[in-house]
Amino acid sequence: MDALRVVKGHGTENDFVIVPDIDNKLELTDDLVRAICDRRAGIGADGVLRVVGTGHEPTLAGHQPIAPYFMDYRNADGSIAEMCGNGVRVFVRYLQSEGLVGERVVVATRGGLKPTWLNDDGSISVEMGQPEILEQRPKVLVDGGERLDSSWALNIPNPHVIVPLGSVAELEALNLDRAPQVQAPLPDGQNIEFVVRLDSRHLRMRVHERGVGETRSCGTGICAAVVASALSEDAARDESRWRVDVPGGTCSVVWRADGSVVMTGPAVLVASIEFRGDWLARLRPNA
Repeated sequence: MDALRVVKGHGTENDFVIVPDIDNKLELTDDLVRAICDRRAGIGADGVLRVVGTGHEPTLAGHQPIAPYFMDYRNADGSIAEMCGNGVRVFVRYLQSEGLVGERVVVATRGGLKPTWLNDDGSISVEMGQPEILEQRPKVLVDGGERLDSSWALNIPNPHVIVPLGSVAELEALNLDRAPQVQAPLPDGQNIEFVVRLDSRHLRMRVHERGVGETRSCGTGICAAVVASALSEDAARDESRWRVDVPGGTCSVVWRADGSVVMTGPAVLVASIEFRGDWLARLRPNA
């Protein structure tokens, strides 16, 4: 079996393996994703970003003139996700580094088309779309049996449950080694954000992601935290920036008057890596 060349990158330490597959010829199985993302037996990552030309993906071919590339995102356990806010920035950084796109590009995702642009400071902004506010307010049980009330549940487009906390000490004391239990979970599961308000339009957050576990950051979760906090405070939707601190860094978010959410943050490419053909062959004994 041929070797597989990939790139490792991260956005606020939410890390990914980028798999170029422009012609859509690679069979990206759940087992292969899990093996790649294994932090001891593979490279290690929170997820995989497969780069596919939309012209080679039958369900997206009509979008090719607008969005030339499709971001096929997989969680570390191999499951498919609608979108990844940090991942799309890293995806765009890769496309730019390869000379495939300019400073502005629309990316096709399972959560819709996402306009992106490069800023003067090197950060990348993504128009994430409009959040869908859900009626559910599920209770969340963290390790140790403490039951916490959520403030909001919403899709952006991944499903999120937001739990406000009263202090940084309470946030830091949470044990997220095991997945929190959600009473009356959302139909497609949920990411759970634990959020502390530090100041006006300044939040600190930790997140437990479905299919992964606790991560250093979650882009759609950062956006969800801002939307939930703005709703709770009845804050105006304008061009004011919210700052969100996560263990892996900082992103900013604007919730516009038209309802769309724009997230801005860093994206770093770390290394180019080649998986050996014999290692891949062990994962596909019948290939």
